[in-house]
Amino acid sequence: MASKALAELPEPFKSLAADVTCSVADYAEDDVLEGFGMESPFELMGLFVGIGLTEDGAVPQTGQLPNTVFLYRRAILDYWAENEDNTLGEVISHVLIHELGHHFGFSDDDMEAIEAAADAEGRD
Repeated sequence: MASKALAELPEPFKSLAADVTCSVADYAEDDVLEGFGMESPFELMGLFVGIGLTEDGAVPQTGQLPNTVFLYRRAILDYWAENEDNTLGEVISHVLIHELGHHFGFSDDDMEAIEAAADAEGRD
């Protein structure tokens, strides 16, 4: 489902995210959770690791690992089970796009504002 979500990204985002690796794991590692001050592995559904395009990530440096999006399967499934307003595919796409937003240089606050504006527009 994650591969399908990546393949269905519209241009130009699809091309700009072509070098981003997408990995799926059951849960985030303990040290990742601790870094965010989280106690439960169900609190984190996705993570971007790397250097965003706006932070000189457009040109990889020697030895720099590729930008990676991690999707945490069990946390996503748990969220979906508790919030059946969306399909599982929609939840996966949402988390993937949110994490890719960091690749494009958006902060969590930026993306929350964009999502709120889109929700408001959808209600009009």
